[in-house]
Amino acid sequence: MADVIPDAGDRIGATLDRLVAGLTTLSHDGRFDEPNLDGTAGDYISFDAWEWPQGVGMFGLVQLWRAKGNDPALGRIIGGWYRRALDRGLPALNVNTTAPMLGLALYWDQTRDPAFRAALDDWADRLMTQAGRTGFAAFQHDVSDKLNAHELWDDTLYMVGLFLAAYGQVSGRRGLVDEAERQFLSHAHFLADRRTGLWFHGWTFDGRHNFADALWARGNAWITAGFVDLFELADLSPAVRDHLASLLRDQVEALLPLQASSGMWHTLLAEPGSYAETSATAGFAYGLLKGARLRLGDDRWRAAGLRALDAVIGAVDAQGVVGGVSYGTRMGHDLQHYRDIPIQPTAYGQSLAILALVEGRRHLTERNDR
Repeated sequence: MADVIPDAGDRIGATLDRLVAGLTTLSHDGRFDEPNLDGTAGDYISFDAWEWPQGVGMFGLVQLWRAKGNDPALGRIIGGWYRRALDRGLPALNVNTTAPMLGLALYWDQTRDPAFRAALDDWADRLMTQAGRTGFAAFQHDVSDKLNAHELWDDTLYMVGLFLAAYGQVSGRRGLVDEAERQFLSHAHFLADRRTGLWFHGWTFDGRHNFADALWARGNAWITAGFVDLFELADLSPAVRDHLASLLRDQVEALLPLQASSGMWHTLLAEPGSYAETSATAGFAYGLLKGARLRLGDDRWRAAGLRALDAVIGAVDAQGVVGGVSYGTRMGHDLQHYRDIPIQPTAYGQSLAILALVEGRRHLTERNDR
């Protein structure tokens, strides 16, 4: 494809509007019934539920809100979502229920609402003192419906690590940023595949292995997107930042040749026979474009990111719903597990697309201003 299509700016703006509408109208359709450990119903689809898909969704909305100069209409959506959640009462703390705190930290940084500050401090304090840990003091990937004893997952860095970094930075709590650094380093030690530069989905200290050795696309996208956000959200120790940037470059060198001619990546990155997956492609588009802007990578990153961006835009339907998104994916003990994950519209699919388009529009704007 050409570097950018002629009407890309207008196309991105119109698609973003549809994506926000698609995100805020998502509702549970009864297909997935996943009761939580405390007996409450798990809702990983509906916009107004407090879980990790909605948490990633709120991060996307907050990023769009900031990119649009703290747009009042988006601010009302975001503020209303968090106020309703606080009025209902927040769920039990775990890795996945931490995800909405990232968007709240960034929203609070602009609004300084004292009610939000209290919720953020309480959550951060309990996370630091009560969350399950494995060896190397890494956060155990405990979620609402399962305690994953002795397990590390890619997802944890995006759901927990970014919140600690962001809130530590905006609140002046350096200890939280330090903890985020430790989490990225400890997870990288066990999840980064030294042979390829890609990342495995998980690690268990029980038997000390990477389960199915799955080079799962969305798990890798959490890493690509997570790294570039970490570098922008907090002032990291220089040596840690340099080390993590090297890990990112190593991953991207492996990612680039695996991009399909469509602009997509497959849900198992090294398996062209597995289905193309939109949420991972959006995460890669965002990470590659933002990485190029931050001068972490070269023009190859930007070119691949733009191809991916075009593919993501093509996956958004007239109602603003992102197609081709794999449903929440538990740890697989064989590769067939990943091939069989069903397709389902989700808040994180919407949000990762929003992030990719916001970054894509920034590239176009900066290029046209030269």
